[in-house]
Amino acid sequence: MSMASDARDRSFDEEGETDEFWFIFDVEWPVNHPGLREAVSEAKQHGVRTAVSNPCFEIWLILHFQDQSSWLDNGDARRLRRKLDGSGDKGVNATAYMHIAKDAFRRARDLDRRHSLNATDFPQDNPSSGMHQLLKSIGFDET
Repeated sequence: MSMASDARDRSFDEEGETDEFWFIFDVEWPVNHPGLREAVSEAKQHGVRTAVSNPCFEIWLILHFQDQSSWLDNGDARRLRRKLDGSGDKGVNATAYMHIAKDAFRRARDLDRRHSLNATDFPQDNPSSGMHQLLKSIGFDET
């Protein structure tokens, strides 16, 4: 965390043109990273925004193709993503996703709303992805 907050502070001190700093990371089910809650809390304290994917980044990719409201672990998410896009394990063909990004944006936003209504707090908010918040921040047109 200190690298991001140090870079943010340097940018502000030098009157840089950086408006926001973001951390993008995964929750990693079934075993969460041991410093996960502290990292998110520290980010907020230092004005660093977070885009957390729960259980992993593949949930963001899944949301491009379908609604996903049931809990997944990392392995389940990776298998489902490969089934939906026909790709290998780690590679992403961006052109397969660009034309359906608005669907993923809407689905991720709807998951956030559902978790909020159900009072499901982080990191129990599986599945979810904060990538739509990052995209909105950089000017993605969600309409």
